[in-house]
Amino acid sequence: MARFYDIDAANARISELRPVLEMLRADRDAVAEVNAELRHLRETNGSSQHAEDVAAKERRLRELVRSMEHAVAQIEAWSVTLREIGTGLVDFPALVAGRPIWLCWRLGEERIGFWHEHDRGFSDRKPLAELT
Repeated sequence: MARFYDIDAANARISELRPVLEMLRADRDAVAEVNAELRHLRETNGSSQHAEDVAAKERRLRELVRSMEHAVAQIEAWSVTLREIGTGLVDFPALVAGRPIWLCWRLGEERIGFWHEHDRGFSDRKPLAELT
């Protein structure tokens, strides 16, 4: 069963969540870089050193993907929904008067400051002051 957060609990989770999201974003960027390097290596004929370079890049790619999988699993274990890696956008499930909503946060924001309806997204988020 999913956990529901109140604003204080979601804000408390941010200190643990921030470094996980930052690492996830860095790993995603590294995956793109390694993939580009692999494409370049595969376009060239190679020696035995070339084959070793390709194998090393493939190993690095697998390590990065495992790291990303671990980060996503940790976020899911906290019952937080990852929406976008690039911006570090996440939603915390919450209840207001028995109605499910999302407490919305992304990297760069100090605290939870926004929310949106359960069936809406980032573009429909509203300030917490409007939460009724």
